[in-house]
This record gives sequence, C-alpha cells and structure tokens, in this order.
Amino acid sequence: MTLPNRAKLVDVGPRDGLQNEKQAVPAEVKIGLVHRLQEAGLKEIEVTSFVSPKWVPQMADNAEVMHGIERRAGVRYSVLTPNMKGFEAAIAAPREEWPDEIVVFGAASEAFSQKNINCSIAESIERFRPVAEAAREKGIFVRGAMSCTVGCPYEGEIAPERVGMLAKLMKGIGVQHVGVADTIGVGTPVKVRRALEATLAHYAVDEVSGHYHDTYGQALSNTLASLEMGIWQFDTSVGGLGGCPFAKGATGNVATEDVVYMLQGMGIETGIDLDLLIDAGVYINQALGREPNSRVSKAIRTKRAN
Repeated sequence: MTLPNRAKLVDVGPRDGLQNEKQAVPAEVKIGLVHRLQEAGLKEIEVTSFVSPKWVPQMADNAEVMHGIERRAGVRYSVLTPNMKGFEAAIAAPREEWPDEIVVFGAASEAFSQKNINCSIAESIERFRPVAEAAREKGIFVRGAMSCTVGCPYEGEIAPERVGMLAKLMKGIGVQHVGVADTIGVGTPVKVRRALEATLAHYAVDEVSGHYHDTYGQALSNTLASLEMGIWQFDTSVGGLGGCPFAKGATGNVATEDVVYMLQGMGIETGIDLDLLIDAGVYINQALGREPNSRVSKAIRTKRAN
C-alpha cells in the first residue's frame, strides 16, 4: 500500500458550512473567513452559492462576497450554481470576480433528489447539462458533488451501482471532477471504498474526492480508507461548520483542523498552517457565538492556554 505524499483540501465552510445557519452572517465576516483560510494555506475554497435567496437566505449576499474577497494567486474559488439562472448570476460581475470553478450536485438516491431539489436524478442531470457546457465554454472548471453515496435518510443504504450510475451521468454532461459524499455520515470504511470503486470506474483517481460527514464519528476513518485507495483530495469544513439537517443535533462536515492534523501526522503534505487554520475556525465560530466543533482545535487551544 502506497499512500499519497500530498493531499489537497477544499474548505467548504464558507458555503456548505454556513448555508444552514439560521442567524444571518454578515458578508464582511464571510469575506474575513475566506481571507483567513487562504492565509492559512488553503488553495481551494468553496465561497458561496448562487441560489434563490428564498430557499437559502444565508447566501443572498453571494455577489457582495465574491466582490469583496482579495484574491490570492494559486487559490481556486468555487461557487455552487444549481441551474442556468444561478450560473448567469455568478458571471454577471466583471470577469475578475467570476468563480474559478462551479459546482453542480446530484444524488445517488432518487428519493433524496425528489425531496431535496424536487426532481428526479435524470431531470437534475439535464438541468445541469447546459450549466456545465456554459462554464466550460468560458474556461470555468466544473465539479460535481454526488450526495447520498453511502446512505440516504429516506431510502437507507445506497447500492454502489447507484453511485456508478450517477458518476457516469456526471461524466456524460462534462463534469470534470466528482466528490463522493457521505451526506448523512453513516458510512464506514468498507462502504465508502465500494462507493469510491464504483466512481473510479468512470473517473480517474485524480478526478475524485471524498466528502465525509462525521455524524457517527467515522469521517477520519473514511478519509484514511480513501487515502489507502489513492484518493488525495477531500472536502472539509473549518471549525466543523455545518450540521446534518437529517439528524437533529448531529455533526456535519468533518473539521478541516482534524483532517490536517491526521495528514500531517502521517507525513502527508497539505501546505496548510495548522495554527492559522485553528485561528480561522475560532474567528468564524466566535461570530456564531459558539466553540469550534473540532477536537484538534480544542486540544491545541487548551495546550496554548497552559
């Protein structure tokens, strides 16, 4: 077994982590978070989403945030654009404020697709097709998020064949990279490996990433299982931002701090300054009035205090 010697983390905290927060987070705070993440060494940051403010009011300031961030060379800034209206809004600003990457999302569960975006899997793919085509025509990278690849709150366990089908559909519309997401955090290493294997039948290993929630405390185990398969790209969320809307009180995205600590301890290069990352997590969680949901952050800050 040969582990990757480096790993790339996409911090999804500013978008995926904040989108379900009930309290409004000011645009300047979101911009400050992006700046702190890039200062810590993050090269991939999911900044915001261009969706209807009726459905996701937290992201109503998307254009203001994209305008306000000071871009750093070598950093890729991504946004979620679920349809053509969202994509057109994302590129309505001057070219220098366009995202470097757009994200479309589909589910491996038919029930989840219907309840989450009110259409079938096949219909969602057709909705994303013109978005992917338009983005690539303009030189914008297209990433796909594949949700419920291990389990679904409505259907239960998801067969790997469903994941493979979704990956094939994503490939067919021009999606250049896919993330295999354990959306409700029920995955274990064996189940995650099966979902990854099904995806790798359609995408090369460098075109696949893992997105693991920590509802049952399995996210780091699933990350390790992925590394053992050669997967070296992962979505994480600073300070553990983001909950699991389908499991009340449960944690959501795995904390970036916890993944970085594990990777550094394995000798896998991330390019991330853990101390600055911890400070970024403290910054955004203080704005939310709570403590970071990261064991590494808590342990290191306790050690600093002593």
